[in-house]
Amino acid sequence: MDILLVDGYNMIGAWPELKKLKAVDFAAARDLLIEKMAEYQAYTGYKVMVVFDAHSVGGGAKQTKNYLVDVIYTKENETADEHIERLAAELNDVRTQVHVATSDAAEQWEIFGKGALRKSARDLLREVHTIEQQITGKLERENRKKPTGKIPLSDEVAKVFEKWRRGG
Repeated sequence: MDILLVDGYNMIGAWPELKKLKAVDFAAARDLLIEKMAEYQAYTGYKVMVVFDAHSVGGGAKQTKNYLVDVIYTKENETADEHIERLAAELNDVRTQVHVATSDAAEQWEIFGKGALRKSARDLLREVHTIEQQITGKLERENRKKPTGKIPLSDEVAKVFEKWRRGG
């Protein structure tokens, strides 16, 4: 099994789309990253865990699932780097390969020592873009395969028929 640990705020600070969104709506940037990681997880089969710093916010660690992606907020006085290092050491074994997405150079060296592989923010962004293009291409091919109706209908008539079909 492959597991991808993502340093959430590192990706938000490095990906142009997320960086721009962060300036307007920080929570939306987080949500968009999680959505993109859900697509990545579904496409690659990797288990994805996104870790966000919460060390400056009071309280304990919090873990939730969002779009089947594990979303982790670190506990007070713990950085995402520390949490990721701990997870990399715990999860990496003969049946599991851990990959860590971060562009933090010190973090990269640390995770190498734990047996994990690294992906820079730029590498992960490239992979995400490639996956998005492949998904779009597949959807376009599927849509072209759909048979067209024998009688062309206007959108208005098609909506009426659909309403009837659904019993409305």
